[in-house]
Amino acid sequence: MIAVGGGRPGVGHSILAANLALYLAQLGRKVVLVDADPCGATLHTMLDVEPPPPADSEHPADPLADEELVPIPTPVPGLALLPQVYSIGSTVPVRPGRKPRWARGLRQLDADYIVLDLGPGTAPATLDLFLEADLGICVTTPEPPSVEAAYRFFRALFQRRVRRTLVKDRFKLRMLERALAQLEPLPSPIRLIQTAARYDSSISERAATELSKLRPRLVVNGARLRQDSELGPAMVDMAARYLGVTVDYVGHVEQDDAVWLSVVRRKPLLVDGPTSKSARNVERVARRILALATSREQPRQVDPIPLTEQEPNLYDVLWTHRGATDEELRRAYKRQRDIYQPGSLPITSLLSEAELARERARVEEAHDTLLDPVRRRAYDISVFPDADDSTRSARPEVDGAVLAERAMLREELAREIHAETEFTGRLLERVRESQGVEIEDIAQRTKIAPAHVRAIEAEDFGKLPAQVYTRGFVQQIAKLLGLDPTQVTRTYLRRMRQWQKTQDVPPV
Repeated sequence: MIAVGGGRPGVGHSILAANLALYLAQLGRKVVLVDADPCGATLHTMLDVEPPPPADSEHPADPLADEELVPIPTPVPGLALLPQVYSIGSTVPVRPGRKPRWARGLRQLDADYIVLDLGPGTAPATLDLFLEADLGICVTTPEPPSVEAAYRFFRALFQRRVRRTLVKDRFKLRMLERALAQLEPLPSPIRLIQTAARYDSSISERAATELSKLRPRLVVNGARLRQDSELGPAMVDMAARYLGVTVDYVGHVEQDDAVWLSVVRRKPLLVDGPTSKSARNVERVARRILALATSREQPRQVDPIPLTEQEPNLYDVLWTHRGATDEELRRAYKRQRDIYQPGSLPITSLLSEAELARERARVEEAHDTLLDPVRRRAYDISVFPDADDSTRSARPEVDGAVLAERAMLREELAREIHAETEFTGRLLERVRESQGVEIEDIAQRTKIAPAHVRAIEAEDFGKLPAQVYTRGFVQQIAKLLGLDPTQVTRTYLRRMRQWQKTQDVPPV
């Protein structure tokens, strides 16, 4: 069961849920897409499916009876839709208000995957479905209201989860309410745990345990600028630092008119515009989600929540590690300096002006101290007196979603690549992604312009130089990725020559 929700209205929950379900169905899985958006029924229109007829006004259904879950077929083989329905005389869908009544029946449906479109909001039923799903995906956009709504959703998830664990213990539930009364609405999980410790340490310990189990996934939709694609990793860091919530970033989707056109034409994006840049982004997100769903994730080591507020060390301020080189420290400093600028998206709603100024001062102090060899040595001795070089391990930079995606890609490529394989730009891109190599890495090591690498992968032959130069580019990329340069070059250039014939371009 995969739930898509969180954030504010209009960030793309339904588009992501519909195309994720389509992607899984195209792989031969049996999928049920559930429309549970409290704002109303939308998925049947996006899939061009006729909604079920309204309930019979002369013989209304028993309002206390369990609602029958009957998915209807869609034009996509293997994909069924469980739509929302309106009753006669009602202005709201039936299902959203009755989610708790039919949630237990979802797992009884005949399907390999169930994809829930929960829509926006923090209603109790929406939070419950998100928490009960095997994977929960929160969608946001690079806008301050959307980022704030995502953080609010993480807070609400934690508060709902703790309440559910204490519902049978009225005394501890009252203690939790007393702690909440001392804080602002929807407080940071860290602050709630620290406040609850003043009343009952067992409550704070249980809350900290539930917080360590909370692991929503994050997708950034509507990315326009380069910094928009970097918003997700920054939000992951900020959620961990100020909320204590472990979030996995599974990718971004670029702003693209192809998405709007697919909605207008009543077709999923992966059907209407499969070669568009947004469709490729959605496929990558879906692939990572599938990898997470099919792999056995190792439990992530989560640092315990301190019961009193503590000052972070300077390495943590820069979000780096004791073994970092000077170059790594400079990159970490630049990243944190950009994050803590006034108006920065990743810190929306998290810090007051005074707290922001304090964090900027910490970042500058970390930069001045750690990039001075003498001061860094003195700092390490004073803060880590009993530590040795074996503790100077690097902070993991790749999350479980990316690692699972790479493992799945390597398994697929091992079956696809053989002596007769025709190498397309898309196949070269998948090989690069499976090895964790970025386009900038290829450009730095081969001196090929990043624009040419992107054109090779996109098979945008019109933007490539003459064949003699393209041949050299493809050979260098193949060698770097550990492929057979001769086979890769022969098959790729054959595709390029075929394109040139269709365009009446003379080969060079």
